Formats: sequence, C-alpha cells, structure tokens
Amino acid sequence: MADTHATARPRSNAARICTILAFVFAVVAIFVAPVLFGIAGLALGIAGAVLGDKPLGWYAAAASVVGAVIGLALAAALIN
Repeated sequence: MADTHATARPRSNAARICTILAFVFAVVAIFVAPVLFGIAGLALGIAGAVLGDKPLGWYAAAASVVGAVIGLALAAALIN
C-alpha cells in the first residue's frame, strides 16, 4: 500500500479539474477582469486542494492571487 496518512483524501477528477481551471483563471486574470477571475481562481484552487489535489491546488490558488495583482498593476499602468 501507499504510504499515506489516514486523513489524506485520494485525488479525484473533480479536484484536478478545479486545479486546472484555477491555473487558467490565473492567466486570464492578468488580461481580463483581474478581480473577478482572481477570486474565482482562488476559490477553485482552494476547492481543488480540499478535494485532494494538495500541492497543485494550493499553488493554483496562490497563482490566481498573483495573477490578479499583476492584472491590477497592469491596468493601473495602462490607465495612467
């Protein structure tokens, strides 16, 4: 058997889909509606991590926040 903790959840397809969508939303947040896609990506990344895609889900959530910040900075630079 695999060496996993008793409380570890097995990764499901839904977890991987949430994680992939969170990474996509992180990239989209840079160019289109950073706040909307940043928050959606954050929620999907956390959902992916909770559903069992532990390291990538948290990375996707962080990438969504970074994408939103970059998008806001880019929008502010273009406006000014």
